[in-house]
Amino acid sequence: MQLRVLTFNIQHCHPYVQKEWDEIDFSLFADVIRCFDADIVGLNEVRGEGESPSYRAQAQILAEALGYHVFFAPAIEVPRGGPYGNAILSKLPPLKTEIVPIPDPPKDPNRSWYESRCVAKAVYPMGVTMLTTHFGLNPEEAKNAAETVCAEVKKAETPVILTGDFNLRPESPILDPIRALLKDTADVFSRPQLSYPSDVPREKIDYIFTSPAVKTTFATIPPVVASDHRPYFAILEI
Repeated sequence: MQLRVLTFNIQHCHPYVQKEWDEIDFSLFADVIRCFDADIVGLNEVRGEGESPSYRAQAQILAEALGYHVFFAPAIEVPRGGPYGNAILSKLPPLKTEIVPIPDPPKDPNRSWYESRCVAKAVYPMGVTMLTTHFGLNPEEAKNAAETVCAEVKKAETPVILTGDFNLRPESPILDPIRALLKDTADVFSRPQLSYPSDVPREKIDYIFTSPAVKTTFATIPPVVASDHRPYFAILEI
């Protein structure tokens, strides 16, 4: 069975070329997602309905525009804003969903702040478990995220697809435990492809990993400038 997968940090549907931080363009991001015709889409930096008028149910709005089912997994509540986190869009409805919190590191006076993170988990009738996450910027946060992801991979009863913005370059040793369990779809690239920033990318920090039994037939990070990250697309054989 073929499965088309997209991962995309949408920067709360804020067009990267605009200067106003709260300028939102749902049609732009819906159009980008639509062009890949993905079966499952992992999204990062997604806002939910909140007090602030700029906090609307973004995952739901995109899902309705695209004809997808939606699972929104908030990680934090933004003061005077609303929920914020990850989301999974899919053509088929999930059998079950779960928000898996990533533990915060102990408070460190040398760190200005940590942002609580989570993993969006969805199990689908085609026999796959989708994990979508967004790692923290500090190494301590990233290590906790990697441990949380690995625990979920080991628990999964079906092949796993892991997507997201990991804020880590491919050579990072923090990724080693994940690489011991899963394959990187970027292994099929004929040359390195970078994902951030989208206009003049300098690094690859977005990923699609799969269980070893899953075959990657195609993968690409196309030069799309909508968010500050480029979307990352793969075609898999389950």
